[in-house]
Amino acid sequence: MAALSKSIPHNCYEIGHTWHPSCRVSFLQITWGALEESLRIYAPLYLIAAVLRKRKLEYYLYKLLPEILQSASFLTANGALYITFFCILRKILGKFYSWTPGFGAALPASYVAILIERKSRRGLLTIYMANLATETLFRMGVARGTITTLRNGEVLLFCITAAMYMFFFRCKDGLKGFTFSALRFIVGKEEIPTHSYSPETAYAKVEQKREKHKGTPRAMSIIALVRTLVDSVCKHGPRHRCCKHYEDNCISYCIKGFIRMFSVGYLIQCCLRIPSAFRHLFTEPSRLLSLFYNKENFQLGAFLGSFVSIYKGTSCFLRWIRNLDDELHAIVAGFLAGVSMMFYKSTTISMYLASKLVEKNTESTMPMSTR
Repeated sequence: MAALSKSIPHNCYEIGHTWHPSCRVSFLQITWGALEESLRIYAPLYLIAAVLRKRKLEYYLYKLLPEILQSASFLTANGALYITFFCILRKILGKFYSWTPGFGAALPASYVAILIERKSRRGLLTIYMANLATETLFRMGVARGTITTLRNGEVLLFCITAAMYMFFFRCKDGLKGFTFSALRFIVGKEEIPTHSYSPETAYAKVEQKREKHKGTPRAMSIIALVRTLVDSVCKHGPRHRCCKHYEDNCISYCIKGFIRMFSVGYLIQCCLRIPSAFRHLFTEPSRLLSLFYNKENFQLGAFLGSFVSIYKGTSCFLRWIRNLDDELHAIVAGFLAGVSMMFYKSTTISMYLASKLVEKNTESTMPMSTR
């Protein structure tokens, strides 16, 4: 960057595509690499989003692949056009200036690329990129000593953000759309707010469900025997009458939540590593084992599993203590559950969720005439 601050007549090969002297070959190589990385990012992202939104079969057959390709084309165009404008400006101006690699090449490339993406996703991408820019400025300040970091600051930020998210999740009409569906998938439908339920009503529902299960005959197979054993273990134990997890006691409810989300986190991390693992299928077959036995897989699983189990456990504990189900419990439970980020520390995740929370609150308080 010190060289770029001066008007020195370097060529593209010396500063930009240093791995190959040809601009055209470098363009093709960057385009292919960007396309491969884009598909690696958007394929599991759209698939997971479709599962969370409970899309129908028609979506998977006719809409999933076109949406993946459109978003992948946007990201690929962003990378390919950047190096294109980088080389074009060098040839037009004859030399580099301090603004050439940044605003000169990135601004038109980003503008053209965002036009390829769907309009419904442009706002989301804007928030995401603004979050990355803020994080980059923060890291630059830390590296240069102008900003003093707080130990485990990303964990503290995530705790505060998780507390607010879970509070809005428990409030009536607090969250809607994908955010509500995602939290319902993570913590379970048992934690969905039920403001009209009294403890007596919830207790009556439990009794009705138990009677229903008693009157339903079961086939005496191995699966039925295992299920009967699991049900007998789960039903015999402490469970407050305000709790909505009718099938389990509070302890097994938390354990099942941990196992479920640990498995989800482990599988997500495995899916993200599949493209890079199969790329070395024939050259280094031993690397396929890293697909399943990788530290990051277990870290993400522990993060999601502990988040859910701590949140559920705290919610059940507060119901026992206060003898009621209150949305204010979500603030305490969400804050304590945020400590689970110690297993998977990520400044990007913390800042992104915090920025999305600010965006949602701004939209909710904005007058209708200004939206």
